Amino acid sequence: MKQDLYSRNLTSKRCKALKGDARIPGDKSISHRSIMLGALAVGETIVSGLLEGEDVLHTAMAMRAMGAKITHGDDGLWRIYGVGVGGLREPDQVLEMGNSGTSTRLLMGLVGGHNITATFTGDASLVKRPMKRIVTPLEMMGATFLSRSGDRLPLTVKGAENALPIEYRLPVASAQVKSAIMLAGLNAAGRTTVIEDHPTRDHTENMLRHFGVEVEVEKLEGDAHAIHLLGHQELQGCAVDVPSDPSSAAFAVVAALINEGSEISLSRVGVNETRIGLYTTLQEMGADIEFKHKRIEAGEPVADIIVKGTGSLRGIDVPESRVPSMIDEFPILAVAAACAQGTTKMTGLKELRVKESDRLLMVANGLKVCGVNFEMGEESLIIHGTGKSPEGGACVETALDHRIAMSFLILGTVTQEPVSIDDAAPIKTSFPNFIELMNDLGTEIGTPDDSDELRLA
Repeated sequence: MKQDLYSRNLTSKRCKALKGDARIPGDKSISHRSIMLGALAVGETIVSGLLEGEDVLHTAMAMRAMGAKITHGDDGLWRIYGVGVGGLREPDQVLEMGNSGTSTRLLMGLVGGHNITATFTGDASLVKRPMKRIVTPLEMMGATFLSRSGDRLPLTVKGAENALPIEYRLPVASAQVKSAIMLAGLNAAGRTTVIEDHPTRDHTENMLRHFGVEVEVEKLEGDAHAIHLLGHQELQGCAVDVPSDPSSAAFAVVAALINEGSEISLSRVGVNETRIGLYTTLQEMGADIEFKHKRIEAGEPVADIIVKGTGSLRGIDVPESRVPSMIDEFPILAVAAACAQGTTKMTGLKELRVKESDRLLMVANGLKVCGVNFEMGEESLIIHGTGKSPEGGACVETALDHRIAMSFLILGTVTQEPVSIDDAAPIKTSFPNFIELMNDLGTEIGTPDDSDELRLA
């Protein structure tokens, strides 16, 4: 049943208030890093709560191909037996990364710092995504690349014979670029430094510390800071309990907020300060969101989230400085803004144009066909909400983007007419039980009725 649902288009119908408790799947960013660092560690790493979506499984397959032993037991635990820093072997086959840009970019860093060669490819969406921002610093560290025009996949990385430590200032805030440089720096003889003008998600720094690596963060002028990493430190195998993904939790949170009378509880969600920009924004819009039982687990802050739908969201101007902490959440924020009273203005969205799709354009296309009033600029989106349910009654094109797919299914829970998406398959990359979890809370997401007449975006 699950496979049938995710292999075709889906429709979301207006529902009643959401109720209940749920455990969102594991954080994708932390899941990727737990496998990669476990594969570089000495000894056994045991991971619980790992996101078993397609993106993370591609990471596991790649690390197996480079020498790590990785098993998945009936107890749900993943056990990783690492090869040590410098111990990666050259894969015998092309590394197929599916839709996972995170896997690809971080693994390019790992390969770039080792004296091995690997070729990466991916699906129709991933091969369109630019890799230049990763290639540039890794070339400075001694790696060389062979790729299609625009540094796109398929791409071959020949790692440095002796990786060079560098100091690199990120031209654009990017946790993936930062992480790739740090992972390459693990096998460099000396201190590697990454400078970022605005904070990005720091899961790599936190997890490196959890594996016993010393990482220094130096505060600079304004919001800028420098991350220093000394190479050739040994990682020690450890236990990692992956918290629930705040980006995935956002779909249930917004669904509850836009359906008045809802009350849901989401347990053990990651609340890293570099990841909760959306939640801060929603609270500024008048959302009733409470974080309870805050604690630190495996180096990451977690909390239980209580959400109540009061029907009182209002439009705001989203600070541009907050963009890095909520870069993946703008599609679902657009859904909240479409249901809010007043205008929501989002600027500094250039990065959305090079995600799994041109997310800015795809969000705008979906809003248009669902009857939402908005203005789109080159790097901005202004949504004029009325405080009433949007029209809906449309089939939204997703362009193989899981977040576009899930966001517009959430919009369909409140629109006057059902909302459909053209392809549900990408959802499995990050949230493999999305339909089941959301329907358990009270949504009505399923295959379209034959009687539905839906406009295609």
